Amino acid sequence: MFNIAVINGKEIVKYFIKISIVILIIVFITKFFSGKKNISEIDTINLFNLSSLTICLDDTVPGLKETNNATKDIDENLLNGNSYLEKFLKVELSMFNFPDDKSDDSSNTVTNIDTALTNDTSNENTTEETVSSSSIQTDIKTEIVTQNPLSDNYNTTYKSIKIKNETDFELTNDILSGSPQISTDNILIFHTHTCESYTQSEAYPYTPTGNFRTTDNNYSVVRVGNELTKYLTDFGYNVIHNTTYHDYPAYTGSYNRSLTTVQNILSTTDCDVIIDLHRDAIGSRSDYAPTVKIGDDYAAQLMFVIGTNGSGLWHPNWAQNLQFAIKVQEKANELYPGLFKPIILRNSRYNQHLGKAACIIEVGSTGNTLEQSITSMKYLSKVLDECF
Repeated sequence: MFNIAVINGKEIVKYFIKISIVILIIVFITKFFSGKKNISEIDTINLFNLSSLTICLDDTVPGLKETNNATKDIDENLLNGNSYLEKFLKVELSMFNFPDDKSDDSSNTVTNIDTALTNDTSNENTTEETVSSSSIQTDIKTEIVTQNPLSDNYNTTYKSIKIKNETDFELTNDILSGSPQISTDNILIFHTHTCESYTQSEAYPYTPTGNFRTTDNNYSVVRVGNELTKYLTDFGYNVIHNTTYHDYPAYTGSYNRSLTTVQNILSTTDCDVIIDLHRDAIGSRSDYAPTVKIGDDYAAQLMFVIGTNGSGLWHPNWAQNLQFAIKVQEKANELYPGLFKPIILRNSRYNQHLGKAACIIEVGSTGNTLEQSITSMKYLSKVLDECF
């Protein structure tokens, strides 16, 4: 059993600033003494054994050890810049779970330290302009422009909606035509596969930590979630965007870990709309980039994946989840035809029993760029606002 403490974000930042100063002093002292040729001959050095001190600090401050291992060849330019401290702080702060602050002073409280630390650099390599939700156009030409397309298989149609039903359920008109009653007071966005990333581009180069994967949230599907959060917030919705790693360091068990995360959030906040934002893996094909051109914008295509109780797990509201996806996709087909690929209905539950409008939305594939995926969120937010 764990004791969970509510931690003041400002105090944590102050603490790590002090720690950082101490570390820089230690690094300076280490480099100073290491430059003395006959330092080993001085008896008093035993009173200040730098090697022992380093080991002690490594064990006491995990971020120092991991950062040192990741940056073994540290030159003076690195020490004088922000890179070393950023690496250290990210490791240290990842040990804390910062709860959402629902008080009136929440705007002055750091509730997501990792986002706060990287916020100033998240747009350093970007080329897209900040767009207000009120300026998102709807009366514009839309066409699918996918290179090396794959066949979009489907076996069920309902109005303008195409569905690939991979279950044994018969999708009757009663199921498909339902109108789910949901609350949009709170919208939850999270990522079961947090480290999923895209094809690198000139504007968005990154260091991979796997095949189309990165732990840098500025270049993963988390960045896409940040954009959707930004637009929906601009539309006036209260959005909770959780950026917890669920697939790192271990991929196996991701859905069990994200289940715990969502349950913890729902224990304090009511959410009907729960979006698990992914990137389509589809064999990690770098030549497949489902793309739609909306006006002059190139956007990654989207796809709903809806789970059922076909695997035997309890999931009484899967039909509501499907109805929500149908409602959203109908509006998307009206505003931006081709933005969505056919809905996939599967036996797996995907933790979607937790909400009345719970779903997976896959944004593009491995062949898409982050620019295209970010652009999709502009139009997805408009569609969602029209539905809500």
